[in-house]
Amino acid sequence: MSQHPSLKGSGAIKAKRSVLKRFERVELMKKRGQFKPGQNVIGLPKTKPED
Repeated sequence: MSQHPSLKGSGAIKAKRSVLKRFERVELMKKRGQFKPGQNVIGLPKTKPED
């Protein structure tokens, strides 16, 4: 018996995201050395995700 493609597990859902959440941008910018301690998290520059 086959399973409908929409019912597959979460491992099948891997769409590439182009928009990161704020905390993800802060972590990525810290890793890149672009975020300084005490810097405001509002108004962060757009950050492209890692490949």
